[in-house]
Amino acid sequence: MTDRFTVRSPVTGAPVGEHPVHGPEDVRAAVGRARAAAHDWSACGWAGRRARLLAWKRSLARRMDELASLIRAETGKPRHDARAEVLLTLVHLDWAARNARRVLGRRRVPAGPLSVHQRALVGYRPLGVIGVIGPWNYPLYTPMGSIGYALAAGNAVVFKPSELTSGVGELLARSFADAVPDHPALLQTVTGHGPTGEALARSGVDKVAFTGSPGTARKVAAVCAERLTPMLAECGGKDAVLVDASADLDEAAEAIVWGALANAGQTCAGVERVYAVASVHAALCARIVHRVRALRPGPEPDSPYGPLILPTQLATVERHMKEALAAGAHAAYGGPASLRPPYVHPVVLVDVPEDSPAMREETFGPLVVVNAVADLDEAVARANAGAYALGAAVFTADRRRGLAVAERLASGAVSVNSVLGFAAVPSLPFGGSADSGHGRIHGAEGLRGFAAPHSLTVRRFRPPVDLTSFTAPRRRAERAVELGRRLHARW
Repeated sequence: MTDRFTVRSPVTGAPVGEHPVHGPEDVRAAVGRARAAAHDWSACGWAGRRARLLAWKRSLARRMDELASLIRAETGKPRHDARAEVLLTLVHLDWAARNARRVLGRRRVPAGPLSVHQRALVGYRPLGVIGVIGPWNYPLYTPMGSIGYALAAGNAVVFKPSELTSGVGELLARSFADAVPDHPALLQTVTGHGPTGEALARSGVDKVAFTGSPGTARKVAAVCAERLTPMLAECGGKDAVLVDASADLDEAAEAIVWGALANAGQTCAGVERVYAVASVHAALCARIVHRVRALRPGPEPDSPYGPLILPTQLATVERHMKEALAAGAHAAYGGPASLRPPYVHPVVLVDVPEDSPAMREETFGPLVVVNAVADLDEAVARANAGAYALGAAVFTADRRRGLAVAERLASGAVSVNSVLGFAAVPSLPFGGSADSGHGRIHGAEGLRGFAAPHSLTVRRFRPPVDLTSFTAPRRRAERAVELGRRLHARW
């Protein structure tokens, strides 16, 4: 009999659902079924896949309340946040389905003067079976950034959701089978803890898309290395907001508070650090504190945010706060009394030393640091000094200057005069570097990440001098090479 585990509400501890613990044999069987399904899915062609994915999207839209209710039950997040997560999922699935052919379809490319006799073409072929290992903070939206794009590119998917949100993963697979009944094995969910994810990485899938901590990503990467399995890793961030003296401080404060506290701060590209020019630092802090005073987390459907989903995360938030205070920082709002499990009330720290864990490590909770800097140059230097490089934001009255500053930030995505503006734009790639991982989801790069380039040439006519034939006269071949050399020496 297969072992089972229980998913519990982070709010009450009550059981939400029971799920099987899938072992290596179960995972390999799922991958085998997916590989057979991938062959049929590829044969559907661009139009067939688009039609089926859009049918799935419409089905998900009709089932929004069902999905949102389960997300809320497993994560504790407010009803509005859960529904917004479903909407973001629909936006990205729609874009992937409608744009896959344009991005990945075969197209002609210049052959160049040396190969003028050739017609050059490039297209993309699906990789085969993609293993997706998802997180618990956004159990639908985040993994669908891989699942939806991988399916649109022509692949099958085996999805291992977090053990904290396994019900969402199972409902997602069922919803696909309901909407696309002729390909039920194309999206399958396997459930369990770490060993199930390890089994998926070791199962012979053609690529692994992982979301989680850098430490776990390194373990998954080590398993993938055994077979040279490619891996996409999205590992979180320590995102910074830079506030210029010219910025609209009310708009900046509103955005910072939402970016720092939405989903209880459990957002990989959420706001954790703020660098404000010294002349406006105090005024910005006052505006931030004024706004957070009104926010009280709780279990109600209309609460501003919910609990910490992973219980052990509370210790990280507590350690970051206490070490910062011990190092000379002070709390503009909140403090140790803000920790009321499973909730953490807002915490705003100022004057936190740059070597403090609260500035160097991902907190992943409703805690934000607001430090003063001399100017935006110092802010850029501090923002770029950390080990993470996922997202960032710049607030300034001069949009041109804001773009110039944004281009200097090492983050994979930057918003000017908003936070997380890029998350709702499906044509923009999302991802980071260093401890934030590597590879991209979303946009054209997200589609290409789940496909292999396929290069083709078709000879159009016999060239005057065929450099790929032993029968070409040596002198003519040498003259052709010399002519090419001279042209390139001039250009």
